[in-house]
Amino acid sequence: MASNVQTSLNGAKFTIPTTHDLEQSTLEIETKEFDYSKRSQWLRAAVLGANDGLVSTASLMMGVGAVKQDVKAMILTGFAGLVAGACSMAIGEFVSVYSQLDIEVAQMKREKQKGELYEERSEEEEDGEKESLPNPLQAAAASALAFSVGAMVPLLAASFIKEYKVRVGVVVGAVSLALVVFGWLGAMLGKAPLLRSVLRVLIGGLLAMALTFGLTKLIGSSGL
Repeated sequence: MASNVQTSLNGAKFTIPTTHDLEQSTLEIETKEFDYSKRSQWLRAAVLGANDGLVSTASLMMGVGAVKQDVKAMILTGFAGLVAGACSMAIGEFVSVYSQLDIEVAQMKREKQKGELYEERSEEEEDGEKESLPNPLQAAAASALAFSVGAMVPLLAASFIKEYKVRVGVVVGAVSLALVVFGWLGAMLGKAPLLRSVLRVLIGGLLAMALTFGLTKLIGSSGL
């Protein structure tokens, strides 16, 4: 079937696209959009990393706040948790993704040596496979950045409030709001039930802060 129709007007030739060409163009656009949508898995990982930074840093600050009411102590604890957590997330993600990369590269080499599925493949397909390989540095940077963004929420909430009870209440309120937002984003990206996902994230985060606060308060009051 011809892909286009040529016509002439006053000696000049014009090419008119047919319905078949339009259908192919539409299909290519839809394919590109589908490939772009696969990037949502990175966004979902970023949301989970931010939630981890939010809960762990807030819990550390609440734990220290249970025994020391000084705002400086809470801020320093939160900042230390941010740096340590971001570094830990980055290193862990780098090692994990690099291991995955080594496995996939080794598998590609084995298949190439056997000559299976590679003899009839074009160079574009091979380049596409190389581009689809995971990037350890990108994954590490994304994890560290996401953790830092989440950890900044309780830090900023407690930075400018000297009154102890008000400071604790503001931290709990800000963290609760952020947990609701992260739970909503995770539900939207994972196509999960919205209310159930939000409640799961909210209750889990509040429980982590309450346990850290209560246990630290208990140990601090026992004179250890």
